Amino acid sequence: MQASAIRFLQHLPLFASCSPEHLQQIANVTTEHRYDKGAVLFQRGDRCDGMHVLVYGKVKLSVSSRSGSEKVVEIIYPGQSFGEAIMFMAGSYPVMAQTLEDALVLFVPAEPLLALLDSDPQLARRMLAGLSMRLHGLLQDVASYSLQGAVARVVSYLLQALGEGEHAGAVTLPVNKQVMASRLNLTPETFSRVLQKLSEQAQITVEGREIHIPDANKLQQLIELT
Repeated sequence: MQASAIRFLQHLPLFASCSPEHLQQIANVTTEHRYDKGAVLFQRGDRCDGMHVLVYGKVKLSVSSRSGSEKVVEIIYPGQSFGEAIMFMAGSYPVMAQTLEDALVLFVPAEPLLALLDSDPQLARRMLAGLSMRLHGLLQDVASYSLQGAVARVVSYLLQALGEGEHAGAVTLPVNKQVMASRLNLTPETFSRVLQKLSEQAQITVEGREIHIPDANKLQQLIELT
């Protein structure tokens, strides 16, 4: 397990420039956990005692209201870490983490990792940079939810997923439409209505999770009109 953990960790931006000795120290305390689809890694309010790194699969971070409605805060993809911000605060998780498909997760406990950060300022700076980038992304999401309408949110996501400079192509939603709608701060019904509108006005076609975009310029024009 230690050898495979080292091979994976050394390719993460967070640990890429760690010395072999430091990587070995991290690997020595890292544990490997396999989860089936739908498994809950932790609940909101559970105490955080380390950070997680996703090797494969997808994990959603979400919060639920008293009425039972769910808001997906973030979707974690392979190679991403989560939980480190709360680990630094020695607090409790503000979200629930649940797998969207079968997943392999590495868990690095807080105490030895924090000791390593004390001895490696470069690692501390990289982790701080990673947290800053994630915060910046979340702030962009909040701004988008506040300032953009439903059509603009969906179109912005599709254009970003299609790729800068691409004029046509296909986008595959990484999660089901219900989770995608929550991630965009929309109800599933609104998300479906927007896709129908885009089918009529921009000639996109929706086949399950795959969305075919014949002309990205038409999508861009819809944003400009909203």
